[in-house]
Amino acid sequence: MYHHKSFLAIIPARSGSKGIIDKNIKRMNDKPLMAYTIEAAVKAQIFDDIIVSTDSMEYAKTASAYGASIPFIRPKELARDTTSTYEVILHVLQELKFQGKTYDYFMILQPTSPLRNERHITQSIDVLLSCEADAVVSICELEHPSFLNVCLHTNGALDFPLSSSENLRRQDVAKEYRINGAIYLCKTSYFLKQKSFYGEKTYPYIMSQIASIDIDNMEQFKHAEWLMQR
Repeated sequence: MYHHKSFLAIIPARSGSKGIIDKNIKRMNDKPLMAYTIEAAVKAQIFDDIIVSTDSMEYAKTASAYGASIPFIRPKELARDTTSTYEVILHVLQELKFQGKTYDYFMILQPTSPLRNERHITQSIDVLLSCEADAVVSICELEHPSFLNVCLHTNGALDFPLSSSENLRRQDVAKEYRINGAIYLCKTSYFLKQKSFYGEKTYPYIMSQIASIDIDNMEQFKHAEWLMQR
């Protein structure tokens, strides 16, 4: 319990990733990738339970070794490339309810954000409680302003959809942000009703670009590994 509220951490870690084989348990420096997220959740000292949702017994053993619980194995039909986050969350909440466990709030912590730490977790929960929010989603500033985005014509030539902004200076443009995938925090009753994190009372938790690294390929993996060494 934290401030008289119960919190659940859900760490989705299916096997079968295509960009990096067994990405979630691939060793980054001295430990498996998912271990960084599990350890951050443990160190936060917020959660009543830290659950890893996985379809793999090997992943389950790894998760357990670092302090997470695996009260059930995710069915294969919920471990496909096309499986939605909503389906995974709903499965976890339903399975835990069958076991007599319910929570006021839950947080999705993806293993592919290893530079997100316990401080980010606790600060995002403080945002939730101070704003009386339904949800909090982590974001970071865009690396480049969106007016620099371009499209290509079918003939291969450049198309400038924001041509009216071509003379803007970067410093004259308001800051823009993107969802970084590191933290999704939500009131359980709200999510079950709305099936979404996004509504009028969804608030941001702003993270640095470095802490926001989300690993999808080997270049990003090596970059995160290098940053951790330093």
